Amino acid sequence: MKSINKRSNLIGWFLKRPKIAGLLVSLILCIVLFYVVSQRYQIVKENKEKEMENILSAVQQNIGQSLKNCYATTLTLALIINDDNGVPQNFDKIASQLLASNSSINSVQLVPDGIIRYIYPMKGNEAAMGLNILKSKNLRKEALQSVANKKMYFAGPFELVQGGTGIVGRFPVYNENKFWGFSAVVIRLETLFKTSGISTIDTSKYYFQLSKINPNTSKEEFFLPMVGDFSTKNYVSKTISDGDWKIYLISKNPNDVYAQLIVPTVLGFILALFFGVFILLIFRKPAELQLLVNEQATKLFNSEIKFKTIFDQASVGIARIDSYTGYFMEVNEKHRDLLGYTLEEIKNKNFQSVTYAEDLAADLSNLEKLRQGEIREYSMEKRYITKLGEIIWVNITVSPMWQINETVTTHIAIVEDISAKKEGEELLKKSEVRFKSLFDDSPLALWEEDYSAVKKYLAELNLINEDPQIVTAFLQSHPEIMQKCFSLIKVLNVNNQCLIEYAPKTKLEHLSNTDILFGKELPHYFIKHLVAICQGNNHLNIEAQIKNPKNEIRDIHLIYSVVKGYEDTLERVIIATEDITERKSAEKKALNTQQKIESLINTVDGIVWECDVETLHFSFISKKVKDILGYNPEEWTSNPNFWKDHIHPDDSQWVQQFCKTNTDANLNHDFEYRMIAKSGASVWLRDIVNIIIENGRATSMRGIMIDITETKKAEKELNNSFNLVTEQNQRLLNFSYIVSHNLRSHTSNISSIVNLIEISETQEERDEMVQLLKTVSESLNDTMVHLNEVINIRTNIGLVSQSIDLKQYIDTAQNVLTEQIALNDVSITTTIPKNVMVNYNPAYLESILYNIISNSIRYRHPERKPEISIDWFLENDMNVLQISDNGVGIDLVKNADKIFGMYKTFSNNPDSKGIGLFITKNQIEAMGGSITVESQPNMGTTFKIYIQ
Repeated sequence: MKSINKRSNLIGWFLKRPKIAGLLVSLILCIVLFYVVSQRYQIVKENKEKEMENILSAVQQNIGQSLKNCYATTLTLALIINDDNGVPQNFDKIASQLLASNSSINSVQLVPDGIIRYIYPMKGNEAAMGLNILKSKNLRKEALQSVANKKMYFAGPFELVQGGTGIVGRFPVYNENKFWGFSAVVIRLETLFKTSGISTIDTSKYYFQLSKINPNTSKEEFFLPMVGDFSTKNYVSKTISDGDWKIYLISKNPNDVYAQLIVPTVLGFILALFFGVFILLIFRKPAELQLLVNEQATKLFNSEIKFKTIFDQASVGIARIDSYTGYFMEVNEKHRDLLGYTLEEIKNKNFQSVTYAEDLAADLSNLEKLRQGEIREYSMEKRYITKLGEIIWVNITVSPMWQINETVTTHIAIVEDISAKKEGEELLKKSEVRFKSLFDDSPLALWEEDYSAVKKYLAELNLINEDPQIVTAFLQSHPEIMQKCFSLIKVLNVNNQCLIEYAPKTKLEHLSNTDILFGKELPHYFIKHLVAICQGNNHLNIEAQIKNPKNEIRDIHLIYSVVKGYEDTLERVIIATEDITERKSAEKKALNTQQKIESLINTVDGIVWECDVETLHFSFISKKVKDILGYNPEEWTSNPNFWKDHIHPDDSQWVQQFCKTNTDANLNHDFEYRMIAKSGASVWLRDIVNIIIENGRATSMRGIMIDITETKKAEKELNNSFNLVTEQNQRLLNFSYIVSHNLRSHTSNISSIVNLIEISETQEERDEMVQLLKTVSESLNDTMVHLNEVINIRTNIGLVSQSIDLKQYIDTAQNVLTEQIALNDVSITTTIPKNVMVNYNPAYLESILYNIISNSIRYRHPERKPEISIDWFLENDMNVLQISDNGVGIDLVKNADKIFGMYKTFSNNPDSKGIGLFITKNQIEAMGGSITVESQPNMGTTFKIYIQ
């Protein structure tokens, strides 16, 4: 009985709730439908995966079989290698038979020592011949892997050198336990796909992908074209260990499983929905009556909720106020925030207490009209006083809560904070006043104009945003359009300066006539104005000429500026005109003066300049710099360090220090130095510098650089001539001393011997004296020969010089001294480069080399092996021939003045005559050179011969 009652109550409950009943039936049917569809989905999915596994397994087996065939092929090739000499026998014949029996292989190779030497077929594979796979960056690692594992390994896929993509199986071959090379097969990728069955697969449903871990980068590389990222698709994969490949089979349509289930799912869902609606219609009738009963109560409840929601969450202040007392009955949070009171505080306030005194009368007047029924609502702007005493502006809208002819009770006040708006209006008013003041009292003539009609007209002509050159050409060829644009300009306002400059016109005349500014003739520069409008430029500065009311030509600076906020319409544009006639006249005079000064400066035979005293940055350089140094003035002034960078390196440091010292002391200065010209030549300059002092402080320097290069050359030549005369005079004195001294000693000896002959008592004594006389006579003759040789050297003005090979003459000198060199075991080291040519007199050079080298041998050290070194180098722009030895050396402290003197000796060597170095020095000086000596006793001697 209880179960029957429960069932009856349950049915009754569902009858009262037809929607729930219908929804529940639909839900149950949908759950059943979902279960059936999910089971079906699993079955279809598993079938598809099995199908893909079967296809991939077949491909894997086919590839494996092809690779196994390759094993047999490479092994057969390995067996044809001769064990004795390692040379394959009948390679082409056996290779052709292997290829004929194995269609999966494209070509075979034998690779002795890692170099491909044998290929079949050769046609199409010529590029691979001679390739060293063990030295190839891309092939080496996988080739060595097969050697390390001592078994066949398939490398690739990779780009074949003979073209195309393929894999290469390499079988390591050993001959007498020594690695011989590889037996290899080449399978092109398309052949592999064909033999594996990949090419026959249904490409509308699946596609393959082949990958491998790159041995060089350790990243997985894919070798077939990628059709997007397949990681989110249905796929199966298998590994082929022979080549470390991974082959994927990917479903092209991963959603085809769902496609098979769409139709039954949709049908099931429609049936479930149909049964739900059917139950709803059956159970709905009993519930309709109950709905009608509850409808009115629900509406009332919803209205109350909506009002409460709007009241509490409104973005404006809302208050319900007693219409007689003015006390706040209800106030929302926004209204309380405006005034700063809590809910308890504001309920003890009336609106009169928070209204600004000056606004209260108008508010009460409107409220009285509302109570009397004269108006049904009112709005006004008024001020509130907050709890903190601040004044805020609000816009208040008041509506009654009673109907017409009902008793007055309460009213609703909706309050919006407009303080920011009021502040903006106040700022705008102040800005307008300020703008008007600036506009009217500006010292520039200002025009406020409306260009909106001009812009619309240009837009109708499709000139807006057009290329400026096209617009210019169009307007130049259509002057009537320019005239039309000019007539469309509206003058809105002009300032007081306009009335002054264009008197006696009145402001009204200015506003009604644009010709006042420009006259009847359209200004030629107006075209620039129109181009600026077409390009959207909001600012324009131009200089022009106009005729004033007195018919005078005046220069003006015209500024066109669009007022902010009117950039699109151009309804407000400010035109400012400044009379610059006097300025232009002054500029013209200044320009003429400057041109005269520049002309004068450019005629000065020197570089006129000006620079900053602190940075030495030149602000002006005259054009004469081009003639003197070859630089343009712009090159100099554009580089702040130009002057410093182009001073001659030998002068740079002292010049800058000298200039700084004098500048710091505010002293004008005059100095000479060298600069590097653009051609690379050194130019001597005399720089005369004046310090410019302003307010007691040096601000700049001005000066002139005068080219004194020719003067310096003349001075140098004069000094050279003076030095030459001085030197020749000294030589003459020395020579006269030598002649006087040497001849006097010989004549004195002869005179003494003659006296002795005269007083000799015996014939034997006379014969002895005659013999002495003969010896003295021979000595006198030698002296005369030596003096004659010196005279010839010094007087040989027309001395013939020619280009001679220095190395060859050094070798000749050594050949002459061969006997002495061999006898004394002398070691001579020469570092003279081949083909060094010098302009010299051949006889002099031979004599110089002979004298110095023979002296090095003569004055060798008795306790060590003689060594002589001959070197050639550059020193101070002079070529230097240096001859050094390790002989006994010279005490320069005692003998410095004797070394190059005539008959001056400084050793006990019996062969020393004191004439060789004297003649050598004279020969070198006759050729325009010089000779120096460096020596220490027991250390050796170094002669330096300077050659021009």
